[in-house]
Amino acid sequence: MAHAAGGHATGFGQTERRDLWWVVPVVTALLLSSWLVYYFWAAAQGAYYAIGPYMSPFYPTYAHPAQPWDTSPTHAFFGYGPTWWPWFVTPALFLGFLPGTFRVTCYYYRKQYYRSFFGIPPACAVGPVRMDYRGETMLLLFQNLHRYTLYIAIALLPILAYEAARSFVWQGQLGFGVGSVLLVTNLVLLTGYTFGCHAWRHLIGGRLDCFSCDGMARSRYRAWRASSWLNARHHLFAFSSLLAILVADLYIRLFAHGLIPDLNTWHGISRAADFIH
Repeated sequence: MAHAAGGHATGFGQTERRDLWWVVPVVTALLLSSWLVYYFWAAAQGAYYAIGPYMSPFYPTYAHPAQPWDTSPTHAFFGYGPTWWPWFVTPALFLGFLPGTFRVTCYYYRKQYYRSFFGIPPACAVGPVRMDYRGETMLLLFQNLHRYTLYIAIALLPILAYEAARSFVWQGQLGFGVGSVLLVTNLVLLTGYTFGCHAWRHLIGGRLDCFSCDGMARSRYRAWRASSWLNARHHLFAFSSLLAILVADLYIRLFAHGLIPDLNTWHGISRAADFIH
């Protein structure tokens, strides 16, 4: 087995490790691929994304349809879509693209898909796919936009917060259901992921030379400490928030299809028909 100057084995997949190092990159690739397949399938439908007070986090810019199968509602924030768009091009695809750029350029996700999809390297002390470095081109240049995609991710949080708050009101009555809990959970995890970002942590306190010089500096220091706590758990928020948005959409979709009931304070154990006029 050939070795590099540093002592590591060379050649793709070559290593002296004896543990199951390949399990994590393989499982990660399967999970991320499965999530993307589900997202494109759900986003292209343009139906069964809302029922009663619940709105899928994939579709927060849509208006709540009169029926779950309505495929031509208005956008809640951006008016009507062009009639020349193909049927599968829904606002959910655009909305997914915007925060998607934030995740694709995220430092933690870079590590995961570099290893899982590109094998650069597949794991620590494991030989990588050989690639000639040609400077910062293509994907590497795009990743420099991470500090700017942060603003897109932050701008979407109030929209998701609005939909989460709306899930506690039905026909003028306060209440909540399983869907409300899932939407709030998604909002909390996504907020934790966003404000634990390295770019946000640097923005609010990374450039300060003195944390105690004045009141503003002390406030920024406290915010920096809170962000640092989230940042230390960035990997947990990264995957849990990804799972939370999928679970919330799947739950609302199954409920809107009438395949599962919803436990709530308005009707008790409810079927989709209880929320359809």
